[in-house]
Order: sequence, then C-alpha cells, then structure tokens
Amino acid sequence: MTKPPKVLIVIPAYNEERNIGAVLDGIQKKAPGFPILVINDGSSDNTEKVVLEHNAEVISLPYNSGYGIALQTGFMYAVKNDFSIVVQMDSDGQHDPANINDLIEEVKKEGCDVVIGSRFLSKDSYKSSLVRHAGMLLFGGIASILCGRKVTDPTSGFQALKGQAIQFVASDNYPPDYPDADFIILLNRCGFKVKEIPVTMHASPEKESMHHGHKTIYYVFKMFLSIFVTLLRKSTKR
Repeated sequence: MTKPPKVLIVIPAYNEERNIGAVLDGIQKKAPGFPILVINDGSSDNTEKVVLEHNAEVISLPYNSGYGIALQTGFMYAVKNDFSIVVQMDSDGQHDPANINDLIEEVKKEGCDVVIGSRFLSKDSYKSSLVRHAGMLLFGGIASILCGRKVTDPTSGFQALKGQAIQFVASDNYPPDYPDADFIILLNRCGFKVKEIPVTMHASPEKESMHHGHKTIYYVFKMFLSIFVTLLRKSTKR
C-alpha cells in the first residue's frame, strides 16, 4: 500500500494576533490532521502566544526579515523533516482553508510540481482596489508572456508544492523579497510544471501586513526589478 504524502501547512505571520487564531481554527476544522507551522516574522504583538494556544508549531525569527525569508524558513523546515508536500497560505484570513485539500489533490498528480490557487478562476467575484487589480493584470500579463501560458493570479500566496519544488524554495534560488510573478517565471525557466486552480479568497483586512501593506509604487518597482534579475539569471534545470 502506498504511503500517503507527508503534508505541512506553512503560514508566515507578522503582527497577526487579531487574525491568526481564526485562521488556525479554520484549518483545523476544514482540513484537520495536517501539521501547521507558523513562521512568526519578528512580530511585536502576541502572534506567537496565540499560535501556541492553538496547538500549532511556531518558529519565531529574531527580527522582521520579510515575507520571502519567512516563507523560505518554513520550506527549509519541511526539507529537514522530510515533508513531501507543502501548502503555503497567508495569516490574515484571506485564503479559505476549505481549498487546502483541493490544492493537495491537484499537486499530487503526475506532471504537476506547483499548484497556485487563483481567485480569478473562481465563480465568486473577488473585490479589490482599482490600483491593486491593475497591478495583478499587469504582472499576470508579463508572467503569461514569459511563461508561454495564461497566468491569472501571479500574486497569489495560496499554493501547494511538492518534491523538488520544495527543495528549490529552500535553496538560494528563492526571491527573498516578493516571491510573486518573478517566482512563477523562475519556476517556469527551471522546468517546473505550474498549474492554477480556482479558490475562494476573501478581501484582505486593511492593516500592516507582511505582503500587502507595502507601498504600491515601491512594490511595483521592486517586482519589475526582480523580474528583470530573474531573466538575467542562468536557469537551473531540474
């Protein structure tokens, strides 16, 4: 009998004491049985305390290192502990835990290394600001051209990865700042098979966060720069 894959749920968190408890409750209710690892990225509030109260594992970084570094820390933990599938999701309640098993079942299939949950493939309408939606369309268009296939949601942090893709994120190849469209392009250049499936996403709270709280213009500049650097890099084939 084939052993079931060893799955880890990784959640980067920065000052999420108000939201992380509900996120963990949702996972434990809608996708029970999977170990959860929260990377507490130098939070100044009670994020770590709330996580421990919900019986989840936590790694607390000594200072705020950023979204990419926090995610990579979780993937390094996954490699060290022989997890075969990693599901990554945000800590602010934007991602619906009901879709966790959908991501897992899809990434288990042959010919698929990374599954990205797309809010724009779902029947549910996702509301966002005009500027943010324009940015998604812009980077989705760039990623689609460079990957040679349609990319609808390049900024989605709701993903499942397996095998060598997990090791890839845990390596020095991973973008440390904003692993969004640039990371999808990098995966494609390195020969990984990436697929999108529809998921439900809720509007992100207006607050300081790891991924969405950065100034829009700064984010756009950094993403363009990161994509440019990605294209200059020599691709590392699997």
